[in-house]
Amino acid sequence: MARPAYLIVIGTSAGGMPALTRLVAQLPATLPAAVLVVQHLSPDSTGQPLVDRLSEHTALHCQLARNLAPLQAGSLYLAPPDRHLLVKDQQLLVTKGPRENNFRPAADSLFRSAAVAYGPNVVGVVLTGMLHDGTAGLDYIKRCGGTALVQDPSEAEFPSMPESAMRNVAVDYILPIHMMGRVLTELVGAPPTPPGSALIPEDLQMEAAIAERVVGTTDEVNRLGQQVPLTCPDCGGALWELKHGSLLRYRCHTGHAFTADALLEKTQESMEETLWVALRMMEERKNLLTSMASHGAGPWNVQQAEKLEEIKQHINRLREFLLNGGLTAQPAPTSTPDPNADSPLRLSPNS
Repeated sequence: MARPAYLIVIGTSAGGMPALTRLVAQLPATLPAAVLVVQHLSPDSTGQPLVDRLSEHTALHCQLARNLAPLQAGSLYLAPPDRHLLVKDQQLLVTKGPRENNFRPAADSLFRSAAVAYGPNVVGVVLTGMLHDGTAGLDYIKRCGGTALVQDPSEAEFPSMPESAMRNVAVDYILPIHMMGRVLTELVGAPPTPPGSALIPEDLQMEAAIAERVVGTTDEVNRLGQQVPLTCPDCGGALWELKHGSLLRYRCHTGHAFTADALLEKTQESMEETLWVALRMMEERKNLLTSMASHGAGPWNVQQAEKLEEIKQHINRLREFLLNGGLTAQPAPTSTPDPNADSPLRLSPNS
């Protein structure tokens, strides 16, 4: 089969398989593009049942992505569970690199890799799902001249992923699923931009190279942004605030990467876990002080009783704080929309 002139990259999570099957059913076997899909899966799943299910609904040749497999037009490649799917030199890379936005596979890593490899000849699609994966990825694609589509949140089973993309990226199309196939076929049917003629931002080339090698260097990350007094919640290393693109993002030199929203949620989880451990330790200290107070006498006994009352107050305050949701995170500030950017094309069912 021929090499693809275009790449269509799709990211989805919760509710993704029904949406995917409806979408790929609209794509012809003669599609001059390869379709690469990241569907968030359990690490212990196989992925093959999903490939089989997709094969029942589309004329595309569906398969689980294999490392170093050549890209072919009219084929669909699903990222294996717990592996990133990347693109380089007209072939697939399947790696167990660091998580991005707490996901592996991550739509962001696929979208960035595809944007660097294919430039304007990439169409990125974000479907139903929770949280923010795919938002930064669409920004990468737009910066390289590609096209961004999102599922209309009003019909998405879980609208968080498309809504996040719409808030932060100048998407080109907001579509219901049943209209995506026609638009995608038209987009990849146009003459592609000649390879090598588009300018790919240097920072995205560097980030793609870090993902391919799994680990980078502090010198490389220093060229991408400024080190800040924050630590990576995944490895404990230093974090750099990245200075390129429209989203506020962070990464460590080992490759973990986060949007500000994803980092906020990850640190919230870590903080809550720490506070529950602290509550357990305070409960144990309370029990010990209770036993000591019951076996003492005189001034020493009074001192232990005072400590016991003090720690009971701390325990009650901490428990109330945790049970009342005192750790609820607030979304990080979103980027300011460009007033000169074209409005996305939102098509109605009758368009």
